[in-house]
This record gives sequence, structure tokens and C-alpha cells, in this order.
Amino acid sequence: MAEGSGQVAGGHAVTVGSATVDIITIIASRDIERVTMANATASFLLLEEGRKIEAEGITIHPGGGAANTAVCFARLGIPAAPLVKIGRDLNGAKVLESFAREGLSDRLVRYTDELGTGITVMIASHDRNAAVFTFRGANTLIRAGDIPADAFAGASIVHVAGLSNESADQHPDIVRRARKAGAFVSNNPGIRQLTARGEAFFAALSDIDMLSINRIEAEAMLPGLMRHGGPGPCRDHLPDNPPQLMRRGLVGSGFDMPLEAFCRAVHRLGPRYVTVTDGTDGAYLSDAGELWHCPPLKVKVAGTVGAGDAFSATLGAWLMEGRGAESALRAAAANAAAVVAAIDAQSGLLRRTELTRWIEAAPPDFVARRLV
Repeated sequence: MAEGSGQVAGGHAVTVGSATVDIITIIASRDIERVTMANATASFLLLEEGRKIEAEGITIHPGGGAANTAVCFARLGIPAAPLVKIGRDLNGAKVLESFAREGLSDRLVRYTDELGTGITVMIASHDRNAAVFTFRGANTLIRAGDIPADAFAGASIVHVAGLSNESADQHPDIVRRARKAGAFVSNNPGIRQLTARGEAFFAALSDIDMLSINRIEAEAMLPGLMRHGGPGPCRDHLPDNPPQLMRRGLVGSGFDMPLEAFCRAVHRLGPRYVTVTDGTDGAYLSDAGELWHCPPLKVKVAGTVGAGDAFSATLGAWLMEGRGAESALRAAAANAAAVVAAIDAQSGLLRRTELTRWIEAAPPDFVARRLV
């Protein structure tokens, strides 16, 4: 365990998903054009063919959903072991070096010669919400034989990050075995899991304690929820001064559903906790039907990569420890803000004592509010 982490008593964490090497390029706003659609929320960075663009900096960092969340747990004092697959290459060696530096266990790291270690290349400018090119590589090759019988033995929390290709095929078995081992099971799936493997994902919800998704992923779930019982019950009236997503609801694939009804529909399929993040409009947490909202903690944005991992892991850790929804939301939002204040996914992650100081120093409006 890294020095100063403030290790807490109890079990350990296992994280499942990807480990990557992240190459981050920062380009001055004046050197790259951005186009924002008038009738949509999407923005685009324009790269001119054949033109060399001056960068303010190009740096290399560790990343990937399982790696980021493992570091988050470790800095919060929860020993962590990432279950990842890497290539036998220089980038794989960099991943292992970062694990050793953070005090992570490598007992569940698996190796392959079939594909290289995953790499992402990020281009950030303007508001620093990076465009990402990804080579998933070895991250796609987690197979049943890579998951030992005792993988989750003694774990207090198992966090499953986004999985793709062959690795995604293991998702139902992973959450089933984690639940059987007695762990708190948190899941932050990628949108491809929700669309390409929707039926398998919905069937696995009964083994998940906490589902963590963003607004776009929630909207991708709407067709599946309609096939699995439709919306849950919700109140006819909104609370005073409702946040944007509470007012707007979820809209996608020809369906619309109030946020409260969405959360209750997911609860019905298994998870006690459902959290939906909505970028600068904050995050929502439904605890068995009690819906809470927390605004983001405002910081100067250096990069957005890894914020979702920090939020999910911190929230899961607090809920696993039996802390209430209000405390968990504020801690998760604060740790995510610390990550946003750094360029990469891991260097901003806070240790438990640091996180406490961030929360104590937050402005008065950084308050989690119960909506229903």
C-alpha cells in the first residue's frame, strides 16, 4: 500500500476491466477549430489533413477503467487487485510499473502474445473534453480461464468497469461469482455492453449492487428497460427547483422516461443503488427509490478523462462501508473534481485524508439534496 493512503480495516477491492497507456496531447484553442452543433449537444475538433499542429504538451500516463479504479481504491486505503490483460511488450511493462508504484497487487494480471497492451491517444483543446482514439488490444481478450476460482475470495468490493469483445462475454459470470463471494458488486459498463450485449447485461443486473452510468448510457438502456417491464412508478409532480435531468427526463431510441421512473425500473431488476452522472449538471443517486442530486464541485478543468472512474469507485467504496447517500455523493463528486483538475486519469485521485479536506473546504452550495 502506498505511503499515506490511510488503509482502512476490512477486505480488499478487485477491479475488472482495462489497463492502458494513455498518450495525452494538449493543443491551444487558437490552433484547432471547434464546431458545436446548433441542435445537438455534440462538439467536434477539426484536424486539417496534411497540416502539422503545434502541441502545448504530449505526455504519457497509465489509464484504463480497472487500473484507474484500483488506484482510486488504494488511495482511499482499500488494498486493490486489478484483473486485467496486457501484452508482453513495453507498454505492458509500463502498466506493471504503475501498479507497483501505487501498491497494487499484480496477482490477477494476465498476459498475452496475441495483441499488444491497450493504448489510447487523446487530443484535448478548448474545454479539455478530449477526443479519444483507442486501441483496446489485450483488453478485449479476458477469457473464462483468466479468472481463477479464488479471484474474488475475501473481497469486500468488486468493481467491474467497461468490458469489450471477448472480455464482455465474461460479464455475467464475473458479477455472479463476485456476488457469490459476498462482495459488494459495482458496475460501470460501457455503452457497447448496453447495446451490443443488452440482453445478457439486463439478465446480470440481479447480481449487481450498484449500477453507475452517465446520461447517454442511461438513454441507451431505455429500449431494454421497456422490454423488461417498462418504467417504474414515479410521482406526478417535480420537487421545487428540480435539476435539469430531473426536469427533462431521459430521451433515446424513440422512448422517453422520467429519471425517477428509470431508476425504479432498474431497482426492480436487482441493483439497490443506481447512479446517473450528467456532466456539469451533476450526479444523481437513487438508493432503493430515494433520489438524490449533487452538483459538481467547481474546479479549473485540465482534463475530463478518468472522472467517471473516480466517481464510481469512490461512491462504491462509501456505500460499501455503509455511509449514507448524501455523504457518498459528495465524496464521489469531490474526488471526480480532483481528477478533472489534473490532465490525466490518476494523478489527481485523492487519499482519504485529502478527500476529507476537499469536502470540508467546499463552498456552501456543494450540498447533496434529496429530491424524492
